[in-house]
Amino acid sequence: MSETEKRTFHEIGYWIDDFLCGTVLNSWKVVWVVLSEDGVEFFKRKTDDASKGMIPLKGAVLTSPCQDFSKRTFVFKLRTAKNQDHYFQASHLEERESWVKDIKRVITCLQGDRKFTRKSTRRSIRLPDTINLSELYILMRDQEDGVKELKLEKEKRVYNHCFTGGTVVDWLISKDKARNRHEALMLATGLLTEGFLQPAGDMSKEAVEGGAESAVLDDPDALYYFADSGFFCEGYSSDEDVILKEEFRGNIIKQGCLLKQGHRRKNWNVRKFILRDDPAYIHYYDPTKVDENPLGSIHLRGSVITAVEFVPEAKRYDVEGNLFEIITSDDTHYFLQATTPEERKEWIKAIHTVSKTGK
Repeated sequence: MSETEKRTFHEIGYWIDDFLCGTVLNSWKVVWVVLSEDGVEFFKRKTDDASKGMIPLKGAVLTSPCQDFSKRTFVFKLRTAKNQDHYFQASHLEERESWVKDIKRVITCLQGDRKFTRKSTRRSIRLPDTINLSELYILMRDQEDGVKELKLEKEKRVYNHCFTGGTVVDWLISKDKARNRHEALMLATGLLTEGFLQPAGDMSKEAVEGGAESAVLDDPDALYYFADSGFFCEGYSSDEDVILKEEFRGNIIKQGCLLKQGHRRKNWNVRKFILRDDPAYIHYYDPTKVDENPLGSIHLRGSVITAVEFVPEAKRYDVEGNLFEIITSDDTHYFLQATTPEERKEWIKAIHTVSKTGK
């Protein structure tokens, strides 16, 4: 398959794939994924001509979000007609929704243009088909007219960038999205199950795990946060909340996967990057690991960010274009690689803005 053909069906991006071929492979691998007219192919590298495998979509069922991995977010599952399960993890919510939407279109086409119905939260909680949870989430995230994120203290812990279940219910009713509190709870449950909202603290997490009709509690002690927010918890925790440093307190401006050149071996690896505004930091992670601690961070205040055409000490076959460089205030150089020219422009613009406005 040529590079042109690879771009025919979907804008390509990096994904994490756990390929199942009769037996379960417990390791997660970063692969280059291509959506074609009849299946999902994945490659070790973008420039590879031969794929590592192909998942046929005829008769397949897509589940999103997938709850099979409690410590991983933005996961969806493809089950083939032969009952083989394949798991994918996106780097952020919008990326997952984009891929899910296009894969569903392919499946529908393969089914003879009939409407594809997957097992979903919408059916289980009886949400009307006219309700668009993605659009509702965007309204909730509006800085001026959406749900306000607060700093709340519960049981000797401080939760930042969160809100109560009651706050969500009140907002939905005030914006005429629900007629009463029961309807509002059903909507909120849909948002949580689809991954737009996340539980914070013991009470809200127990409600989700309990399997009640409404997974969101209309209670001032039940806390939640937006999936793409700068949420963090301080203080002693008996669950999976983490004490985060000052540099993690900024709002998340942008996140996604990029190739990063190592400083010692000069090899390239896919890393998940999260850009925060104040303080100005970008953290990078190994996307194949569940570990919430980053591999490293770059303090962006006073940094210079520019597009480059080549990288010193890089092997020619490792450089595929769309390169840019971050030079920090202490003269440390970082070379990164985006998947498309448009993506490179977006990252350069976002990092440049944060470097000038953040502390």
